[in-house]
Parts: sequence; C-alpha cells; structure tokens
Amino acid sequence: MAEKSLFAVLLRSPWWISIALAMGFALAAKALLPEKYFVFGAIGGFPFVVVGGIALWRQLRAPSTAHVPDTLALITAMSWRDFSALVEKAFIADGFEVTRVNGDAADFKLTKGSHATLLSCKRWKAARLGVEPFQGLEAALYTHDASAGLCITTGAVTDNARQFARSHHITVMESTELAQLLKPVLVSRM
Repeated sequence: MAEKSLFAVLLRSPWWISIALAMGFALAAKALLPEKYFVFGAIGGFPFVVVGGIALWRQLRAPSTAHVPDTLALITAMSWRDFSALVEKAFIADGFEVTRVNGDAADFKLTKGSHATLLSCKRWKAARLGVEPFQGLEAALYTHDASAGLCITTGAVTDNARQFARSHHITVMESTELAQLLKPVLVSRM
C-alpha cells in the first residue's frame, strides 16, 4: 500500500475518523439516493469501517507513552543475544519467517509471502546512527535478494542517514514502534 494513499493515512489516524467517514457515506446515501438504493450506497462506506477497526486494534495494542521509556530502558539493558532472540520471537509472532544472516550489515532476513526484508539491529544501542550502517544494509539487499531493509535503533538517526534510508527502501524503527513490536513478547517473558 502506498504510504500516502487514503487508507494508509487513515490507518495512521485515530480510529474514529474512519468510522465518521463510513457514517458520512451512509448519510450521503440516505440523502442522495432513492430509498430502495440506500443500502447499496451505504455499503460503499464499509471499507472505512474495516480500516477503522484495524486502526482501533492497532491503537489498543500500542504501548502507552508512559510505558515506552520503561520498555526502552529494559531493551537497552539487554545483551545482544537476549535482544536478538526477543526481536526474532516478535517477528515470528507477527507472521514472518525469520532467518539469521551472517554478516555485518544485516542480522535477519524476514520473509512473508514473496516479500523479503533484511533487518539490521546490531546497533540498536548506538547513540547516533549515521549513513554508514544504512549503506551497508543497502548493499546487502542485493546480496540476499531482499526488496526492502529495516533498521532498529533506540538512538538518534542523522538527517542524512534518514534521507538515505528513505531513498533506498530502508525503514527505520525507533522507540515507540520498537516498544510496540516487542511489547507482546516482553509481557510473555515476565
């Protein structure tokens, strides 16, 4: 799905906006269509109900802002071995096939269907990430036949590095997203 498509934007928005759009469809159908066609017009809003439900589920699953610093403190106190096992378990729980990759640039290959993503998370504790790790990950994409890259960090990412990542199909997962990813496996671990 395109990052700026209507449904992608609605998935990142509060859930009630999608529901309001679905209700708007129903009201417009009631006002503009003959009575016998009202149901068909109102059904046009059903995709917005689905997107609203998905957005609600995601928002309920997301960690509260109060828990993010605690989760990040717990994560940064972990050893690489514990952290990598936790990340692997989280992606498996999300339905990915996870394969460990031996290399400096990438740590895991995540596969779901025909889509492969290389994951770099060795430098999750780095205070500041520059362009170099992203360049290495970008080069590894071709070696491992992956279409996208993902870099996990709890530190800051320079503007140049963020631009490089964006232009080379590399997503940066930071604080809140990382806490959201690891929350289910951290809870089961305690």
